[in-house]
Amino acid sequence: MSKTARRSITAIIIIILLGIIGFAWHQHEKANKFVQSTTPTLFFHGGGSSYHSEEHMVNAAKKAGVTKTILRANVDKNGKVTLHGTMHKNSINPIVEVNYEDNRQLDFNKHGVWATNVVKALQKQYGIKNINMVGHSLGNISIIYYMLQNSQNKSMPKLRKQVDMAGHFDGLDFSGLPDEIRQPQGLKLDKNGKPNKMNATYQQMTKLRSIYPKNQVRVLNIIGDIGGKTDGTVTNVSSLSLKYLVASRAKSYQVKVFHGKLARHSKLHSNPAVDKVLIKFLWEK
Repeated sequence: MSKTARRSITAIIIIILLGIIGFAWHQHEKANKFVQSTTPTLFFHGGGSSYHSEEHMVNAAKKAGVTKTILRANVDKNGKVTLHGTMHKNSINPIVEVNYEDNRQLDFNKHGVWATNVVKALQKQYGIKNINMVGHSLGNISIIYYMLQNSQNKSMPKLRKQVDMAGHFDGLDFSGLPDEIRQPQGLKLDKNGKPNKMNATYQQMTKLRSIYPKNQVRVLNIIGDIGGKTDGTVTNVSSLSLKYLVASRAKSYQVKVFHGKLARHSKLHSNPAVDKVLIKFLWEK
């Protein structure tokens, strides 16, 4: 073998080794940036939608290096849960995309039952002790009613982080909706976030003020404002009424408001700026 050939081979080997070292360092930096937790994060989609609306956020987290583990929990119209995918015992920051077949259900208590069924299925299969939850629009109802039904149940996994996005807690301002979920006319909030008027479902939710776990859950409330203090579907005042329900007992409570075209109700879950805030809140050290 000539001297020139040996030099070429040596150069190639060095380049390969540097590539391997660079890749390993890049992976190390990713792991160093994010918490290395086995706590799964559950995503709940909005009304008339499916797990596909969660994929932009989930893929952003995966691309950032948060996790390699994505599961799907399908909930049929009777509340039966089928898990798709596998979560190993030591999977880091696993994500569960929840899919409701009955995606227009307006009985809020059923949303709580379905969310509970998903958590129980994960608990039975994987022995989980803690969870995070992310909801968009009607998906927030799953989180709220899960907590109404399970806050005092010590046998259930503990909620650690809660992200509410475009939530209609004190109702939707649409004609034709049942009174119990319709936003009251002239809705205003005081400095503590307490509404001056409460529909029937919000009155149910106020039970959280006494049963929501103290100093356990970090809460992030994400709101879109395209102008006129609305995201085009949900008024900001309804979204901000979450504060009165949980802030006094949460470990932390913060609000993040987004503006512009991608702050529209149906765009928030595919907004790169929202992805960054979500990733930082849920997984960054």
